[in-house]
Amino acid sequence: MSFIAPTRSQAPQGLRKILHVNWPLVLLIGAVSSFGFLMLYSVAGGSFSPWARPQMMRFGAGIFIMFFVAFTPIGFWRSITVLVYGGGLALLLAVMFVGDVGMGAQRWIDLGFFNLQPSETMKIAVVMALALYYDWLDPEKVSHLFWVTIPLVIIGIPAALVIVQPDLGTAILIVLSGAVVMFLAGVSLWYFAAALALGGGTIFAVFWSRGTDWQLLKNYQYRRIDTFLDPSLDPLGAGYHITQSKIALGSGGVSGRGFMQGTQSRLNFLPEKHTDFIFTTLAEEFGYVGSTILLVLYALIVIFCAVSAMNNRDRFGALLTSGISATFFFFFAVNMAMVMGLAPVVGVPLPLVSYGGSAMLVLLGAFGLIQSAHIHRPRGH
Repeated sequence: MSFIAPTRSQAPQGLRKILHVNWPLVLLIGAVSSFGFLMLYSVAGGSFSPWARPQMMRFGAGIFIMFFVAFTPIGFWRSITVLVYGGGLALLLAVMFVGDVGMGAQRWIDLGFFNLQPSETMKIAVVMALALYYDWLDPEKVSHLFWVTIPLVIIGIPAALVIVQPDLGTAILIVLSGAVVMFLAGVSLWYFAAALALGGGTIFAVFWSRGTDWQLLKNYQYRRIDTFLDPSLDPLGAGYHITQSKIALGSGGVSGRGFMQGTQSRLNFLPEKHTDFIFTTLAEEFGYVGSTILLVLYALIVIFCAVSAMNNRDRFGALLTSGISATFFFFFAVNMAMVMGLAPVVGVPLPLVSYGGSAMLVLLGAFGLIQSAHIHRPRGH
């Protein structure tokens, strides 16, 4: 009788899936989320209510969703991609008619037990749709004008629906993530050069339209741009957020003031301290060291996803993994740039750290898709 343990290829199917899970990625996700639990506990004055406990419960549900998605063959997710994308568009349209309004924006659908933000699901649905499209498309046609137009429509429709909510930050993430998938699929660089030129023209038009009947942005969005360029213009109004954020970032120093010792958050000078500006609370309490640790964890997540994509010979799985990891990168990069004054305040939360149900569950489900592509990728014998 042989007592030699079976290899991965010889193990039962269920055990093989467990062995093929990208466990370092799971541990990194848990580590980043733990930062969020600590910060939500801190900003509540040392209490698990009202933010930390619900966030931990959502994380538990999200981990279950992640493994459920991960152990489901990637072929199944490929087969329902059109349904996911179409359902996401339907939900975005539903928001326009039955969505709840909060803080001047109509972004949520009240399900009774949960407020769903369809724009969060659309970020992943767009990546799935583009990965399916380029998996189907002949590589020789990738840069032909007609075949470039179709992905632009796939990206443009949901981005437009999100902008009118208004939610400029999420619309930007949809466009950037879609552009990454197009780039990795092999679309000619000339198209990206043209897009940059068009973007420059759009920025000019945005400023030119201000105060006219055809003004392209809301007044509060223009105030955010003004504040970004010169926060001192309205330090107690539109510039208050970024001014207090910079004070918190600077007061943390190298090692921080200590856990639950941040004066900006404890004395309620820092607005949105549990959502968009939670990074400044972390920087104040744990300083440069703590901020760097979180940034390194984020970078490692992106690196592990990129390595998984490069080792995946399935075009759909590789593009899906790359697109989701790009979405995750832009997620935290835009938030950090925003709270440091390097980008306008566009309302993008810090992934896995900021308080929020839709963002947490959708993001963990997206990591489940990455794990599914990793577990079920073609392997040599």
